[in-house]
Amino acid sequence: MIAQLNFPSDAPATIGGLVDYNPYAVNAVTKTWLYEPLMIRNGITCKVTPWLATDFTWDGGATTLDFTIRDGVKWSDGQAFTAKDVAFTLNLAKQYAALDRAGIWTDVFGAPAKSVTATGNKIRIEFTGNAAPKFDELIKMQVLPEHVYGKVGDPTKYIDKAPVGTGPFKVGSYNGRRLELVRRADYWQADKVKVQKLVLEGNFEAAQAALKLKAGQLDAYQGEIPNPKRAFIDADPKTNHLYFPPNGMTVFSPNVEKAPFNDVKFREAIAQGFNRQEMSDKATYGIMKPASQTGLKLPAAANLLPEQYAANGGANTVIPFDTAKANQMLDAAGYAKGPDGKRTTPDGKPINITFTVQAGYIDYQSMAEVIVRDLNAMGVNSKVLATAPESVDAQKKSGDYQAMLEYLHGGCENAKNIGGKLASNQIPTKTAILGNVERFREASTDATVKELSATVDEAKQKELVGKLVDTMMTKYPVVPLIYAPARIFYRTDKAVGWPDEANPYAQPADDRLLIITNLKPAK
Repeated sequence: MIAQLNFPSDAPATIGGLVDYNPYAVNAVTKTWLYEPLMIRNGITCKVTPWLATDFTWDGGATTLDFTIRDGVKWSDGQAFTAKDVAFTLNLAKQYAALDRAGIWTDVFGAPAKSVTATGNKIRIEFTGNAAPKFDELIKMQVLPEHVYGKVGDPTKYIDKAPVGTGPFKVGSYNGRRLELVRRADYWQADKVKVQKLVLEGNFEAAQAALKLKAGQLDAYQGEIPNPKRAFIDADPKTNHLYFPPNGMTVFSPNVEKAPFNDVKFREAIAQGFNRQEMSDKATYGIMKPASQTGLKLPAAANLLPEQYAANGGANTVIPFDTAKANQMLDAAGYAKGPDGKRTTPDGKPINITFTVQAGYIDYQSMAEVIVRDLNAMGVNSKVLATAPESVDAQKKSGDYQAMLEYLHGGCENAKNIGGKLASNQIPTKTAILGNVERFREASTDATVKELSATVDEAKQKELVGKLVDTMMTKYPVVPLIYAPARIFYRTDKAVGWPDEANPYAQPADDRLLIITNLKPAK
């Protein structure tokens, strides 16, 4: 048994002395260790691990979703957990909209539910139409005990000072700053929990976290630490480790409604001239690899690659840095260089690119400097404009920009992620920033995204994702640059079994319940 592990606090730094374990409260003391979800989907591999639900089935039209609820689970006060608790929680989200984090009862990402019922150990959710896109958020809903929360009125206003959860720990003590959680011997999978006590304390910036990790005062940390090799690993390479799997990617996002970015030949050409490795070196100290043009995070999502891009696990879809090739392609597309070495459009107009980047985003600014230097090396006259993040957000809404950096999420709902980057109904509005910041429009792609949103058939999903991948590879709506990580820094002097490249069983930043059930004492 591991006597104790120390993690940073789950709670916001502004929590003060308020004691509230309500998992749906903004300032809950912890949202991780007391209440549990139905299932956990690994955001890296997309594998679903049964938790309070043991399996699920959709009907063919994704209008009815059935869960089987695990038998033998007890709340921490000894009462039996049942399917009725699940139905209670999901129906509570209908009555109190603030609880509906999954949008079960709204038409956001799929049709709204019309009923949730429990029969024996089964839960049936019936929707008014296709609701496939709701699945990932729905299974994250943390289940509340009906015998407690059924008596408190509005659960979003309830201050939960005596938590009754199904999770692996119960509260030992809390002094307003330091939370001690004690292992539950009656937890439904107690045999997998080898940690006797968790201590959660402090909200640390990067330098503080590095110092505490090196001193053994923290056993894991999921925040950012600049130059992690020098700041943490090199202090004790045998004990100190990190795992940075790709969680998404940073992309070059041109405004495709404006020249010269409205020309796919121009977009394809400049994609050849970006030094992605140098961007990684400067922005991530070389940890994150250059990203695939497919928009998929590889190698984790290699199984979704269509045949024409699948060779070498998709390695050939990472565009190599080749300024000479970029110049040849720009010449061939009619973007001639003048005597001053600057290119003009095919109709002879000068090209002047302003690349907008958020001031203070050090990694983004490092990448922007490389991008603008590379564009100028291709004869594309360019400059960086660092401005307030709020100003960049305003430009995303208005479309009044030429090029910037954006994030392409690599989660498992591809209709939301790649699809959200390409669908014309996801172009930002005057009041909302949506995924398609570059303003790409194509009717056939819209139809593909709509069809992908509606299917739960894995073979069909792969076929449709393949069409979106082909759009990325041939239309260059955005240009992926480097992968963006989910992070964990950890020590192995007390516990082993953390997720890593050899065993990526958990998304390290989010899947903490999975991690705690895989840790074992170090020998």
